[in-house]
Amino acid sequence: MTDAPFKIAVGLGCDRGTSLATLQQALGEALALAGACVGDVAAAASIDLKADEPGLLALAARHGWTMAFYTPEQLAAVPVPNPSETVRKYTGSPSVSEAAALLAASATGQALCATALLVEKHKHRDADGRNATVSLARCHAFPL
Repeated sequence: MTDAPFKIAVGLGCDRGTSLATLQQALGEALALAGACVGDVAAAASIDLKADEPGLLALAARHGWTMAFYTPEQLAAVPVPNPSETVRKYTGSPSVSEAAALLAASATGQALCATALLVEKHKHRDADGRNATVSLARCHAFPL
């Protein structure tokens, strides 16, 4: 655990078929950027289009997380610093990881503002060409 007096929400995005190893690598890199560890994670989320994604489900199971999945409409309503028209083309939302992290970090159900992001849209591409994206947000009103 870090000395941080707060918990973290993880927003995850990935290509179809992204391996657990790729997702774990991306998560580890993002946590390192924030000076955090997996024990600081209180919430994890993605887009509902990925609710059956084996790599995401395996990552959640490995860490004992219950994943939250948001609709493209819910994610698209969240202002983010790094929207992508490519992501919008494939998902219906200009953001998955940043928006999911901001939604999951809120105990009220309303997305936090982008200043809650500790790590914006960290991208990792594995040797197999699959991409994973991880964003981290500081949780609001979560118990320690």
